Amino acid sequence: MHKLKPVIAGFFALGLVTSALASDDHGGPVTAKPYKPGITMTKSVQAGITPDSAIDILKSGNKRFINAKPVARNIKQNVSQTALGQYPFASVVACIDSRSAPELVFDQGIGDLFVARVAGNTVNEDILGSLEYAAKVAGSRVIVVLGHTGCGAIKGACDGVKLGNLTGLLDKFQPSISKVKTDGERNSKNHKFVHDVTEMNIDDTIKTIREKSLVLKEMEAAGQIKIVGALYDTANGKVSWH
Repeated sequence: MHKLKPVIAGFFALGLVTSALASDDHGGPVTAKPYKPGITMTKSVQAGITPDSAIDILKSGNKRFINAKPVARNIKQNVSQTALGQYPFASVVACIDSRSAPELVFDQGIGDLFVARVAGNTVNEDILGSLEYAAKVAGSRVIVVLGHTGCGAIKGACDGVKLGNLTGLLDKFQPSISKVKTDGERNSKNHKFVHDVTEMNIDDTIKTIREKSLVLKEMEAAGQIKIVGALYDTANGKVSWH
């Protein structure tokens, strides 16, 4: 019986976390509060954000990033205010590329975004489960599949690179490669080909999310979330939207 106590305690703690995420900041009915750039995300602020307005927030953040005018944030205060709970308004599936960090690209702070990063911004069961948690439990309003120009993973897949565990990852991009009919060489030397495969991979990843996650598909159909694609340009910092 004593061996079961830690297990029971763990499930009890998980229940408390889930309940906390489902309530507002004070445990009562949620009253929406207006969003302002730089504000710490709370359940009440999150409640006032729709899927469309979540996308608008990201677009505005990217404009600030491009113009080198980020919102002034009190990071220490943000840490303190989010210590007991998180209410991100958006989830981003991005590449591990060091130049395309979503928090920077969209000028967001602590507690604003759920971010899953893997070479080539693809998804597997673990990432899908994470996105389901982010949307269904924690209230994220939009899922953004964020690709970027000059992606090394896409280039490697186009060139048929083989390297340990990377081989299996790059194989995930072959369906996108096969769909692209760009003229010229079908390798990384053809920049147009790489770009077109990158765009196709974004669309295919969105399709995979909808096909393999009934939870997210149903939420999107009900208008509770949106699943969209975007491309970050490493040359100028601009995000273009699908």
